Amino acid sequence: MSKLAMTLWDFSWYTRTGPGEPFEDLDRAFTEAVERGYNAVRICAMPFLLFRSGLDTSALTFESFGGEYGQRTRWYDVRGRTTLNGRAHLLDFFRAAARHDVKVIVSSWEYQQSPSFSGDDAWHRALRAVPVSERPLALADAHADLVDLVKSEGLADTVAFVELHNEVQVSALTEDGRFGGVVELRDALEAGIDRFKERHPSVPCTVNYAHVPIGELRGVPRNIDVAVFHPYVYGVLDQLIDEFALRDPSRPFPQERAYAELLRDGAPPLEDWQPAENRRWTLDATVMQPRELYAHDWCDPDKWDRWLYDRYGAHRVAMRAVLDLWLAAAADLASDRGVPLVFGEGWVGYTPLHTDFEEGPVGAEICEYAVRRSREIGAWGTIVCSNAAPHHPMWVDVVLQQRLTAEFLA
Repeated sequence: MSKLAMTLWDFSWYTRTGPGEPFEDLDRAFTEAVERGYNAVRICAMPFLLFRSGLDTSALTFESFGGEYGQRTRWYDVRGRTTLNGRAHLLDFFRAAARHDVKVIVSSWEYQQSPSFSGDDAWHRALRAVPVSERPLALADAHADLVDLVKSEGLADTVAFVELHNEVQVSALTEDGRFGGVVELRDALEAGIDRFKERHPSVPCTVNYAHVPIGELRGVPRNIDVAVFHPYVYGVLDQLIDEFALRDPSRPFPQERAYAELLRDGAPPLEDWQPAENRRWTLDATVMQPRELYAHDWCDPDKWDRWLYDRYGAHRVAMRAVLDLWLAAAADLASDRGVPLVFGEGWVGYTPLHTDFEEGPVGAEICEYAVRRSREIGAWGTIVCSNAAPHHPMWVDVVLQQRLTAEFLA
């Protein structure tokens, strides 16, 4: 079983297809990926939308949140408005992957944020109309339909494996959309995996988890074919998120401190930064907190990075220890279950688009260490970094990506 050096293309392969966008030309994107040493891509394949939503997907529109909102935030900096035929674009993607001998990890971000880029809220409403207890089954049926289509086109060998959903415990697969519940989700996810396998027993199927949920690993479905985790260690980035309450709307936002320590000159107050009025519904269709979007949009990248560098020394040892513990625990679970291990995302955390902490000398060292440890513990697949993809500035660091993909695949 050939190892997978993966690049994370998420939902951007369909939201970023307009003129000048990174996925305007799929063949070019795949060519650049192969040049960097990648042999696999991981995507949100929008399975529910295309196969179970009941919506007409022949002319899907994708656009930004309106104006400058989200334009300095990773994954949200969609430019303009594009229209495409959903199933045709999916098949174009798989055909391009096959031409370049690249495997595809088929996943879904639909209960996290994919619908927020749609031109209207119909996709979002269709997803939420499915009762919570039935969502894993609906995703299983949608993925099975997708594999049916891919097989009918002679592209079955391009699928590396299927994930019912991305980061299941940080999604609206949990009761009322509350985050958590690794153990509580197990039975429903096992039912979804069984449902998929009834139709495609030869296609590996799994789910994946944000971080490595130590203390709840018993909640990972017992019928997974691949163990997939996203070891974002955060550390010093967690300190920033906590001190500025970026993910905790129950606490006051320290506006004046943010002006002094994080934000660019001319930044509006938090309450004035909103999507276009006709796009306000998008905030209900994404897991992103408005204040984190605000901080990413309006941060001064130098201030943000300096804040992290100034405090990194106090976190360095702990961040390495957490990463080591998580990788070891993930490897142990995979070994105990007799399944291959994959790290689909990582390694530091979610940083603003134009900051450089994860791409700079500290982040590069963490990437190098994580990729080396992935190889040493026998992972089947790993990434250089979540930011190493065509829609992130790190894509231009060709040498680093070539070196680390070669090291992992050696």
